[in-house]
Amino acid sequence: MHPFRKAVETQDHAAVEALLAEDVVFTSPVAFKPYPGKAITAAILRGVSRVFEDFTYVREIANPDGRDHAFVFTATVGGKQIQGCDFLHFDEDGKIDDFLVMVRPLSAAMALSDAMGAQFERIAREAADG
Repeated sequence: MHPFRKAVETQDHAAVEALLAEDVVFTSPVAFKPYPGKAITAAILRGVSRVFEDFTYVREIANPDGRDHAFVFTATVGGKQIQGCDFLHFDEDGKIDDFLVMVRPLSAAMALSDAMGAQFERIAREAADG
């Protein structure tokens, strides 16, 4: 099992954060602009772990050199079933430098947007303290 997947599935937030490059860029499925930086990305991922229920990865896809991975997941948010995929790129040091998330269906994406919006003040505070 990939170390990222293991860290997420065991909710080991410190291990997830340790896998992030300082200059990681997080692209959210529900925000227009990407979020640059390790502190905000780690805070967003902690926020997601608070709003997702029954989160599980169902498939892991990697390219031969191991620098690109896709982790397909399912979860529940706001009573809606959601399917999504984390697309990760790893830099030459093995750290995640690009983190793109896509989700479906639209009704679940909207529920995710609402749930994360309610978390955003806490996320911003955690990122500033990080």
